[in-house]
Amino acid sequence: MSRPLRKPLAAGLGALTLAASLSACGASSADPGAKEITVYSADGLKSEKGDGFYDKVFKDFRKKTGIKVNYVESGSGAAVQRLARERANTKADVVVTLPPFIQQADGKGLLATYRPKGSDQVATADKDPNGKWTSVVNNYFCFVYNTKELKKAPATWADLADGRFRDKLQYSTPGVAGDGTAVLIKAMHDLGGQGPAMKLLGKIQANNVGPSSSTGQLAPKTDKGELLIANGDVQMNYANMKSMPHQGIFFPAGKPGGKPSTFALPYAAGLVKNAPHTANAKKFLDYLLSEDVQKEVSSVGGGFTARKDIKATDANATALVKIMNGVEIFRPDWNDVDKNLDTYVNAWKTATGS
Repeated sequence: MSRPLRKPLAAGLGALTLAASLSACGASSADPGAKEITVYSADGLKSEKGDGFYDKVFKDFRKKTGIKVNYVESGSGAAVQRLARERANTKADVVVTLPPFIQQADGKGLLATYRPKGSDQVATADKDPNGKWTSVVNNYFCFVYNTKELKKAPATWADLADGRFRDKLQYSTPGVAGDGTAVLIKAMHDLGGQGPAMKLLGKIQANNVGPSSSTGQLAPKTDKGELLIANGDVQMNYANMKSMPHQGIFFPAGKPGGKPSTFALPYAAGLVKNAPHTANAKKFLDYLLSEDVQKEVSSVGGGFTARKDIKATDANATALVKIMNGVEIFRPDWNDVDKNLDTYVNAWKTATGS
């Protein structure tokens, strides 16, 4: 969704990145009274330079509450897979991942009911009606192109199959990465269904460098010109532009003259069932949706607030509005995507020989 931002926001499966305070086996302590929590999250909200959204949130939360955040980063699908493997010995307290993987986590019985303070200001479509998860950072799927090598972005999906992009195009793996799964969702919407979408993705495959478990790995390659086209998400790619200035965000249309389109791909957070530090986790979720933190989603994180009652006016928020201007926003049926994800991914594998 998934997904790396500042360290690029996407959602790839790759090897887990663990904070120094966390061992490869999970949290350093299962003591329910410990002043700590463990967060499993899709990549994108934490910066390698230490100036990302998560970096500030974790620091400020500890200063405010005394609770340390142990952070484990992965792709959207990987976070849910790890939760499922650890079901008998739960180590995580909070999971943050992109759709449809947050729905997948709920379907596997991995989430507990909790409605954080402020969740009443989150749009109905951006939270679970049963209180299992709520969006904390809104975002939108996109593609990026190298602005130094290309004078303008490809206008349509069919343009992505052009021979000039052979071995210069790459997108993260559907079913593994949140943003990779988003490629299928947008293609099926724009091109009129599964059949036409898979047919064209089969043609585009001739240009595809190969699988990538992490969307965030593609942004620097595009900036350097190793790739000319890659998938991404608006928050991640916009936030990276200061250090990767040769990225241009675009949204291919289904046909010539068609309107560019995209859909919301939010970071959604849930309380993990049988979390070892439930009380601390609830405080953290409340903090994520607090007004002060939500005002920093754009100014610090380069993303979109999840709360309807907050109207960001900082420079990043203004720039993001311009990026989205004229882009049609459609709403996927996430329940359908969750139910049929394996079918769509298998169709993609068949079409592309992946």
